[in-house]
Amino acid sequence: MSPTRTAVICALFVAIGPMSLALYTPALPALVPVFGTTASVMKLTVTIYFLGFAVALLVAGPFSDAFGRRPVLLVFFTVYLAGSLVAALSPSVEWLLLGRVLQGIGAAAGVTAARALVRDLYTGEEAARIMNLVGLMVGIAPAASPTLGGILLHFGWHAIFGAMVAYGLMVVVLAYFMPETHTHPDRTHVLPRNMVAHYLALISDRGFLHSGLLTSMIQGGLYTMPALMPFALIERVGLTPLQYGFAMAGGAGCFMLGAFITGRLLRRFDALKLIHVGVVLVFIAGLAFAIGLRLGPPTFWTVWAPSALWTFGLTFVMPGSTMRALSGFPGIAGSASALLGFLQFGGGLLASAIAALVIGDAMTGLMTLLPIMALLAAIIHWALNPPPVDPRIPQNRIDDIKSRI
Repeated sequence: MSPTRTAVICALFVAIGPMSLALYTPALPALVPVFGTTASVMKLTVTIYFLGFAVALLVAGPFSDAFGRRPVLLVFFTVYLAGSLVAALSPSVEWLLLGRVLQGIGAAAGVTAARALVRDLYTGEEAARIMNLVGLMVGIAPAASPTLGGILLHFGWHAIFGAMVAYGLMVVVLAYFMPETHTHPDRTHVLPRNMVAHYLALISDRGFLHSGLLTSMIQGGLYTMPALMPFALIERVGLTPLQYGFAMAGGAGCFMLGAFITGRLLRRFDALKLIHVGVVLVFIAGLAFAIGLRLGPPTFWTVWAPSALWTFGLTFVMPGSTMRALSGFPGIAGSASALLGFLQFGGGLLASAIAALVIGDAMTGLMTLLPIMALLAAIIHWALNPPPVDPRIPQNRIDDIKSRI
């Protein structure tokens, strides 16, 4: 497939994850009285989505290496479609939680298979440019979804999940007609011994570990914001759900602007060098959360501006870190993509769980949790000091681990 066609297909697959998260967030405060529950329980509907997503990633990756990208996408997207129907018809918050976890499980294949699909066809700087183009197009999902969610909320919360059902049908059809890009599937990849060996080989690689831990803090922070921002901007600042949607669209616009600038810079600079810029920007955003929200009552700008800067900085980090994580593992690209996604969403899962179960107050979460994640990202980036990317397959390391299991 051409780079453009690859990017478009991958963007539609990847977007199912952020779309299912962002479309739903304007309804979070409104659903508290609907289901007769608390804000903490509604935040758990975000956390459990992350849980299903993160755990399913570890399964979807090896299965895509074993059976191909297309069949795995079909199965997982069907699960997503079922979860969307359950959520749309939920009579209680328990059913809503079940629907959300099924959505998370089903959406996991989108991220895993899309990254592996790019690795099947392209390597090096070309792969980094395609992933940046994917990021630019995926930015449309969080840009439009909160606004669309705020509009759909006027027709009832069921309409939001009805939109997810429609998207689920679309990606199932797209996966059915897409060509298979993994030409040498190996069913031994799903043997427990091999799965363990592959994941141990990945986490023992310093370049992969650097990318995984760094993005678990930076992208994990971005995934934590939907559990905090609606309560901060709607309940504390006083925005309406529709105004919140437009605010989040502005933040996603910063993502798209950053992806556009990054794409231009990738023509002149190494993708790995741009990671430094992104880490600095995210660290500044963390400082803004920590300091700005303590200077006085929260305002739109003290809440929104740091989140927009964080989102902008992320775009400088992702192409290089993704390329570094997958470059040395073409034979297990699905597993590498899965573990990378697990670490990213695992960061969001852990942080959103702490926000919901330990901190409770959304504003406190923004001014403490996110600055800590920004600081940890900076420490990880400069302390690990990963070696140059090695394009060779680290098969000896995998074989050595298998011999010791």
